[in-house]
Amino acid sequence: MPKKTRFCLMRHGETDWNAQGRIQGQIDIPLNRTGESQAMAAAQSLAAESFDAAYSSDLLRAWATAEAVAGEAVLAEAQLRERHYGTLQSLTMKEAKALHPEVYRRHVEWDLHFDLDGGESLAGFAKRAMAGLDSLARRHAGEKVLVVTHGGVLDIVYRTATGRSLAARRDFPIPNAALNWLERDETSWRVQLWADQRHLGVALDELPG
Repeated sequence: MPKKTRFCLMRHGETDWNAQGRIQGQIDIPLNRTGESQAMAAAQSLAAESFDAAYSSDLLRAWATAEAVAGEAVLAEAQLRERHYGTLQSLTMKEAKALHPEVYRRHVEWDLHFDLDGGESLAGFAKRAMAGLDSLARRHAGEKVLVVTHGGVLDIVYRTATGRSLAARRDFPIPNAALNWLERDETSWRVQLWADQRHLGVALDELPG
């Protein structure tokens, strides 16, 4: 029987920029108080789970969330970083439309190969994110792994597991600090439980971030 890797993937807790609808991308924004509380709630929810390994994006908001859950066992993995949103980083969507109308247009029209004026294309980001997760699956075949990452990465892995196109509009939730359980065997990803937020109160579900 091929060995399957079971993943619990989490989006980081809330930040002030999430609350403001501001595009974080790879800018290193810390958790706010709500985010810290969400991280602790996730830790309590997962206290009975035994993970063989724990990984996090090296951006602070993900790292702080992962440390709350797994402590010093967390290892940094740069491939789990959020997409780089180029010239749109730090802006709200309203500001992006006003300041960079052409970049904004190509972004909202889901131009898969446009790098957002110095960032990452959606196609390139998807390739990078899945290469990182597939590498972890091979490294931990037959094990259970915690991964704390970002909304964009979770968007990509859900699409991969369910056969959704990168060009399709998102029709699935990605709340801050929710738990997403997936399984990876030698050929494919499968969703077991998505966006479990029973341990949370209200959680934001805005992207990118």
